[in-house]
Amino acid sequence: MTFSFRVPPRKALAAAALAVAGLFTASVPQALAEKPQKLVVGLLPGESAPTVMRLNEPLRTYLEKKLGLPVELVVGANYAATGEALRFGRIDIAYLGPVTYILRSRASKLEPFARPSHAVVGPTFEAVIIVPKDSPAQSLKDLKGTEIAFGDPASTSGTWVPRWQLLDAGLASGRDYTLRVLGAHDAVALAVAGKKVTAGGLSKPIYDRLIKEGKISPDQVRVLAVSPPIPEYMWTFREGLDPAFKEEIRKAFISVDDPEALKVFRAEAFIPAVDSDVDRVRIWIDAIKNTNPDAIPPVQ
Repeated sequence: MTFSFRVPPRKALAAAALAVAGLFTASVPQALAEKPQKLVVGLLPGESAPTVMRLNEPLRTYLEKKLGLPVELVVGANYAATGEALRFGRIDIAYLGPVTYILRSRASKLEPFARPSHAVVGPTFEAVIIVPKDSPAQSLKDLKGTEIAFGDPASTSGTWVPRWQLLDAGLASGRDYTLRVLGAHDAVALAVAGKKVTAGGLSKPIYDRLIKEGKISPDQVRVLAVSPPIPEYMWTFREGLDPAFKEEIRKAFISVDDPEALKVFRAEAFIPAVDSDVDRVRIWIDAIKNTNPDAIPPVQ
């Protein structure tokens, strides 16, 4: 590049250093602890973005009133996009599944602070593997040699836990079945209902709601296997958020008593969350990684 004016060598070096510093700081998490003008909340695209936004609108309204500032909901293009937006400070908090949280935490200091707790089962949920109603399969072993659908590659109940269930039954992806990525829980359920795949893995709460809403019919599909209890999703702070504001947000979640705000989470309340809450999922991830070393993307 040529310039129409001359820069003394020392000043040129200083300018270059500032330019490089600017490029670097643009790519790291926000480090300054200052209260934002609005709270930006990141959500995972477990279903279509309009559905996710609609279901979470009562919580957005509650937080806006409780915190006294605008609250914006943002649904990522995929699970990784939501995790990366939190990592780089483009959103302030995010509702992350255990796997997304674990993978993103390798490259950034994320802090979980709340998770939903349910009647009877507490802060856990389940995944299911479903098949068409007339499928001859009676156990997971019967799915050997077939094509099985999953949601987002980073989805806990839409990919990782069903993969672990199959692995526990002796079936490894790529060796014993073909893994087909469809991106969302509802897409998996519809693919199984339409017999486009032999089976599919997805969240049991979402499966139950799809049945209740008539999106799929019990005449089309049935549950072949239910997973062990999975640690619930966690609301997570980005790095560098103002400590006083974090405490306001934490208190707002732990004190939620609006039934509509809790409804989408099927929760009685939000309870405190810490990193060790998802240790069980780390064990399942390691089991899959030991069989499929390329299952986990490298840290970036």
